[in-house]
Amino acid sequence: MLFKRFEKNPILQPVKESDWESLSVCNPAAWYENGIFYLLYRGAGNDEGHKIQIGLATSKDGFHFERYSQNPVLIPTKDNNDEGCCEDPRVVKMGNLFYVTYAYRAFMPGRYWEGKPFVKPDFPLEEDLPNGLKWNLTNTALAVTKDFIHYKKLGRITDYNTDNRDVILFPRKINGKYYRLERPMEWVGKEYGCNVPSIWINSSDNLLEWPKPKLLATPMEPWEKKKMGGSTPPLETKEGWLTIYHGVSETDGWYRVGIMLLDLNDPSKIIARTKNFVMEPLMPYETEGFYNGCIFPTGNVIVGDTLYMYYGGADRFVNVATASVSAILDYLKNKK
Repeated sequence: MLFKRFEKNPILQPVKESDWESLSVCNPAAWYENGIFYLLYRGAGNDEGHKIQIGLATSKDGFHFERYSQNPVLIPTKDNNDEGCCEDPRVVKMGNLFYVTYAYRAFMPGRYWEGKPFVKPDFPLEEDLPNGLKWNLTNTALAVTKDFIHYKKLGRITDYNTDNRDVILFPRKINGKYYRLERPMEWVGKEYGCNVPSIWINSSDNLLEWPKPKLLATPMEPWEKKKMGGSTPPLETKEGWLTIYHGVSETDGWYRVGIMLLDLNDPSKIIARTKNFVMEPLMPYETEGFYNGCIFPTGNVIVGDTLYMYYGGADRFVNVATASVSAILDYLKNKK
């Protein structure tokens, strides 16, 4: 077993008294610096729209976290067209800035929390829009911060008419270009080379303009046949970019975890990939929630030889599991 769950999971739970995180906390971005672990986690409350926002928690040991504030630190705003939600952040640091990608929608009708549907705002139906435009797509935006408290939103970085999330930056330039992983939902079919939503890789000169991506990985095993996507920011190791991803099964719909190793100089090349999943939902905080049967990693850090993987469980809790980096690399080399 590569990953060991923290025996006191979940490490963050909903706060009943909170206006904004009383129903769910999950899917955190993670960073480690100067002895402090930072989590940017997604929360939703019992307001009429169950608006999803992002909060901050810190820890000195990676397991016991304290919330920075009773309020979220990154919130939806009408000016940025993300008034429906800010969710599923991922974070990397380049220079003195932290770059946070996050998914957003203008609003989210049709989803349910504790049996209560999101309220549909006054917005045109898809058939009312011109030229085949779509509404309620999940786009991805970019924000920057120096302290995880104050943010500058730089706007949408995915195509306006494509449902594209799991957009994850690499933590440094490679051969003079920025790289990212992404998962465009509509890019399925013979012309795209994949039968279900898959992982793509893209490069850019400036972080804001991204050309057409290249297909990186498609499902191969039953546990990932329905769809797959990138999970956590790639981590640089001596063997390559250690990349955690998620796969969804056609049979049970569960989210499980796999690992890939990408070439350091050309991350569009897969060096090794796990055949079998390395984690699946087993514990109540992974099988009982708003999405039963879900392990969804979104943050990882390496301290020494230990990889801390932070993940959402059942769309309701924040959890952590740890593994030896050297053991993971050995496993990838021997099990590819």
